Amino acid sequence: MKSATQKEKVNEILTRGVGEFIDPDGSFRKKLENDPKNVVIKFGVDPTRPDLHLGHAVVLRKLRQLQDLGCKVIFLIGDYTTMIGDPTGKSKIRPEVSQKEVEENMKTYLDQVNKVLLIEEKVFSWIRNSDWFLDVTDITPSPESKTNINITEGDKTKTYEIPPNSFVGKAVLYENSRMQKTHLHKPNIHTYSLSRVLAVLRHITHSQLIARDLFQDRLKAGQELYISEMLYPVIQGIDSSVLHQIYGFCDLEVGGTDQMFNMLVGRDVMKMNKQESQSVLAFKILEGLDGKEKMSKSLDNYVGITDAPSDMYGKIMSIPDSSIGNYFELCTFTPIEEVEEIKKKINNGKVNPRDIKMRLAREIVAIYHGEKAVTDAEESFINTFQKKEIPDDVKEIKGEGLLMPLLLSAGLFESNSEVRRLFEAGAITDLTSNTKLTGKEEVEKGHVYKIGKKTFIKIK
Repeated sequence: MKSATQKEKVNEILTRGVGEFIDPDGSFRKKLENDPKNVVIKFGVDPTRPDLHLGHAVVLRKLRQLQDLGCKVIFLIGDYTTMIGDPTGKSKIRPEVSQKEVEENMKTYLDQVNKVLLIEEKVFSWIRNSDWFLDVTDITPSPESKTNINITEGDKTKTYEIPPNSFVGKAVLYENSRMQKTHLHKPNIHTYSLSRVLAVLRHITHSQLIARDLFQDRLKAGQELYISEMLYPVIQGIDSSVLHQIYGFCDLEVGGTDQMFNMLVGRDVMKMNKQESQSVLAFKILEGLDGKEKMSKSLDNYVGITDAPSDMYGKIMSIPDSSIGNYFELCTFTPIEEVEEIKKKINNGKVNPRDIKMRLAREIVAIYHGEKAVTDAEESFINTFQKKEIPDDVKEIKGEGLLMPLLLSAGLFESNSEVRRLFEAGAITDLTSNTKLTGKEEVEKGHVYKIGKKTFIKIK
């Protein structure tokens, strides 16, 4: 019988920062409490952009807690589904991403994920979903490819070279490039042909898919809705079914609350294939630095987990006071009881929000860069912002290139000569790097500039 401490750990994992948890018969909770070393958890990402941010890390940190209990995390790289484009949260179709970009982004993801997750084989595995969706005929051999096949006759084995562009040649290349064989050393390779996809679609109705709010909103607005987007949740569900075949289990899928529809389709697909349906754990969405929209690179409101310590610290200090509690709950290890107390103190006006934000920034920087980096980052922030008395409501300007045209386009000055005089007088300073500007330097994202005595701007 497990101790109460184990049950308390499980309870916090399944409640803190959680938006929804689907486990109808309680089987997942029971397995997590009693047999965590046989629990397999799916976390899928589409590598559309190269960097992971704190929004991704909300899920990664929860997965790390599950790993600490002994669970195995399957980091599923959706290199195939990236080509389709997940419609979740999108008011229009996602731009296509080239295979080259996907490969580059995928490598970056794998390099960054070990900042949070353990990557030992017993608690971690990764695989691409192209491993089962690509067909033999999709293989395009490189010009220098050579394909050999061994044929045994009696007690002798002969090796024959075959054209790599032939069907047999492509089949050999296909088999020898499947991660199920090369990385996981499985005796059989699981694939999903079009006929199997169609078999799944016979159990899913058009009305089920079209009922999604985001599709209805798009149709009402007269915008295009592509069949590939409607199929995305089905493909994601098939991923869960295949992982169950490969790893023996797919007990849980995790994601944001905006992924609930897709993850629930996974339960349906597994049920169709007579597999035990995965449970679903959906986390609250972390808002970006603007305090409104979901943290996103495309909205430029994110904190990257590989951001420099001083940049990470400064970005956290820029969040609105209303986001402090949510960031503590989703991005730190502060006990939830203490988080609730912090929220009360802020609401009651009993603490200075800036002091609480400094604590928040320290804790987040320490998680990704260590304690030593915290001291330097905080000192840099104090010297740059507090001692120079930079106001909290710094005007933000989006752009790149030289500062002078940005100032003019933002309507801060009426002529080049006016700005040029300030440069010549040494009255324009990059406060982030603590340097006076001559007018020949290019602006840097996230840096704060002082123009004259009272004007401050920050480059988005």
